Amino acid sequence: MVNPNESIRIVLVDDENLVRVGLRMILESDPNITVVGECADGREAVRMVASLAPDLVLMDIRMPIMDGLESSAEILRQNVEQKILILTTFNTDDMVLSALKLGVSGFLLKDTPPLDLMSAVGQVAAGKTMLSESVTKQLINVAGSRQPSSRRAEALERLELLTEREREIAVAMARGHSNPEIASTLFISLATVKTHVGRVLEKLNMDNRVQVALCVFESEMD
Repeated sequence: MVNPNESIRIVLVDDENLVRVGLRMILESDPNITVVGECADGREAVRMVASLAPDLVLMDIRMPIMDGLESSAEILRQNVEQKILILTTFNTDDMVLSALKLGVSGFLLKDTPPLDLMSAVGQVAAGKTMLSESVTKQLINVAGSRQPSSRRAEALERLELLTEREREIAVAMARGHSNPEIASTLFISLATVKTHVGRVLEKLNMDNRVQVALCVFESEMD
């Protein structure tokens, strides 16, 4: 998690130079954000992230040499805690699910307004997951359209590993609530929330909140 008093260090990955220039201008209009590197393909992104250790990677999907999904998978293989925010014009069903199951921290479309993009960067850097409204709706629809009976049964079986309180925490995580918001809603301490979140991730064998959200969404399929 980024220290709130420090600048958020970002690596931009997009094969279009004009897009990178535009993103840099938008992001660096915020004094708390610094673009420390940029590149045009996923393979170079893997090397750059390993070298610079940024707080967050802003990653396109469709790129030459190595696409954003392959690059994200390799980056997360090397450092499972690396924050990656997918920013793309493409949001097909398979692409959304593939990206989220890798363990990326968020998925936004390139038509996201600048202020919303900067807000998303700040929230992801602080440890929250971020999905655009259209992607969230699509995620729910996709979860309900693919072998619903088996997927729901599998998700419910996994959630049965959790205590009642841990299931409450998992649902809150899936709804995008931060740890302080969960603490306030459930009338428990922030430290207790953090302990429960860690246990949820451990019991479900998951790396982040997006994966928990997928499991919860699938358990709620009709």
